[in-house]
Amino acid sequence: MPDTKRRKQAKILRISRSIHRTMGVFLCVCFFFMAISGTLLGWKKNSNGYILPNSAKGTSTTLKDWLSVDSLQTIAFQTLHDSISTELSTKLDRIDIRKHKGIVKFVFKDHFWGIQLDGATGKVLSIGHRKSDLIEKIHDGSILDYYAGTSGQFKLIYSSIMGLSLLMFTITGFWLWYGPKRMRKAKKNRHK
Repeated sequence: MPDTKRRKQAKILRISRSIHRTMGVFLCVCFFFMAISGTLLGWKKNSNGYILPNSAKGTSTTLKDWLSVDSLQTIAFQTLHDSISTELSTKLDRIDIRKHKGIVKFVFKDHFWGIQLDGATGKVLSIGHRKSDLIEKIHDGSILDYYAGTSGQFKLIYSSIMGLSLLMFTITGFWLWYGPKRMRKAKKNRHK
C-alpha cells in the first residue's frame, strides 16, 4: 500500500475516532435513558403488573351481552374520580376493547392511570398506574412534549438525533474495528 494511501486511511481513522468520542460524550446520557427504558419496555408484560397492569378477564366475550361504550365510559370516569382523584382529567387517549378477554381498558391522555372494566357488567376489574406509558414517553422523547404541552416537536427532534447518532456510531464503530485490520493486512502484504 503506498504511503499516501496509508496516511489517508490513518486520517479517516482519526476522524472516525474523534466523531465517535465526541458524540459519545454528548449523547451518553440520552443513550443511557434509552437503553434502560427500552429494557423496561421489553419486560413490561412480564413484570407481574408492576410496569403494565395485567389484563383482567371479563365475564363475556359476546359483544351483544356488553354494556354500551358510553355506559362503560361513564363508569370509568366515575371510578377515576371516586378512587383516585377528582382533580384528574377524563380526557381519553384511547379505549382499548379486548373482546377475547371480555374487557374494556380506558387509558387517559393527561396522566398515567388506566381502568379496566368488565364489558358485560361494567364491574371495575383493575385500576392501575401505567408506568409503561411514562417509560415509553421517556424512551421516545415525547416526555418533553408531554410536559411542554407541544404536539410532537420534541419527539421528532429527539428521535431524529438519536437515530442519526446511532447510525453514525455504527459507521464510525465499524471503521474503528475494520480500519486497523485493513491497515495491518496491507502492511503485512507490503513486507512479503
